[in-house]
Amino acid sequence: MARLNGWIARIAGTGGVLWNENKGPWGSGSGSDDKGGADGGNGGGPRNPWAFPPEGKRGGKSNVSSLDDFLKRARKGGGGGSGGGGGRGGLPTGMPSRRIVLVAAGLLVLAWIAFTSVHVITPEQRGVVKLFGRYAYTMEPGIGMTMPAPIATVTKVNVQKITNEDFPQGNGENLMLTQDQNIVDLAYAVRWDIANPEDFVFQIAEPTTTVRATAESAMRAAVAGVTLNEAIGPGRTVIEARVQQAMQAILDEYNSGVRVRGVSIKNASAPAAVDEAFKQVTAAQQESEGARNQARAYAQQVTALAQGQAAQFDKIYEQYKLAPEVTRRRLYYETMEAVLAKSNKTVVETRGVTPYLPLPAARGNPAQPQVQQGQQAQPAQQAQQQGGAQ
Repeated sequence: MARLNGWIARIAGTGGVLWNENKGPWGSGSGSDDKGGADGGNGGGPRNPWAFPPEGKRGGKSNVSSLDDFLKRARKGGGGGSGGGGGRGGLPTGMPSRRIVLVAAGLLVLAWIAFTSVHVITPEQRGVVKLFGRYAYTMEPGIGMTMPAPIATVTKVNVQKITNEDFPQGNGENLMLTQDQNIVDLAYAVRWDIANPEDFVFQIAEPTTTVRATAESAMRAAVAGVTLNEAIGPGRTVIEARVQQAMQAILDEYNSGVRVRGVSIKNASAPAAVDEAFKQVTAAQQESEGARNQARAYAQQVTALAQGQAAQFDKIYEQYKLAPEVTRRRLYYETMEAVLAKSNKTVVETRGVTPYLPLPAARGNPAQPQVQQGQQAQPAQQAQQQGGAQ
């Protein structure tokens, strides 16, 4: 309520100063005494505030307050030295006191210190602490405290993130020159992560640009050392290993803190003008490689069979040295059994009897019966007996 009364008194005092009993802000607008008015002394307009007062009133007390009096009163609070519009310490009524301002400023400073001094580092992150712009130490995962900013700052680095860089970006061509002066269109990818956070933050300004430039340089150097057939054929693995080693050596020389995880060639082909011919060459190379693999498999199979037969012969020879006669007879029987099992046989044992030999059966005709051991030709004997009786 006291603050409201002060504002009312201030407004009232200001109104009195400006208008002075419903007159204009520059004094009375009537009478011929206002010489030097805005209308040339006709008394129709306000008097010039910078002109001297009219004669007869220069030494007396004027009812019109000058601009200086208004400014003085405004500085004092607008209502005079003892009016209700004044405030503490020269501040207008209604403004916060100096103590409140100091408390608010202190709270802001404390909030800023707490916000910039406490840092939460997640398990996949590391915090690089800089003290006055220089490296101080590296914060491990957890909650850590530092000096407030700008004295100390913390840069959080994700050390578990694996970044994949594709070459080329988009669907364009990436042409490179081979050792045999041919051109190959090569598309590949590079995977890398952060091994040393402090070097990564302080040693290189643009990590992605540096890694891409290093990969491009290492790949072109590796392709320049192989032929076109090796680049589009079986030499890809060698090229990938060379590029990874070269990239890691260059980045370690830069102290970049970057670790190359791997290099993979996604596509290696000849330029579009000769791509069809090189596809045919590649197909022929694959067929040749398949034929060589089959020949190697057959050679291994034959070699294994020969080794098995040699081992079996060694065992038989050991038995032959112990019992030569028995072993020899056994080998003869086994051999004859193996031979006769695959041929037609005719066995004749009876003396003085001419057996009936079916010639088609002797030639191997399965339709005719064969003469087995102990079997006699009964139809031939009956024919001979009938001929003797007659």
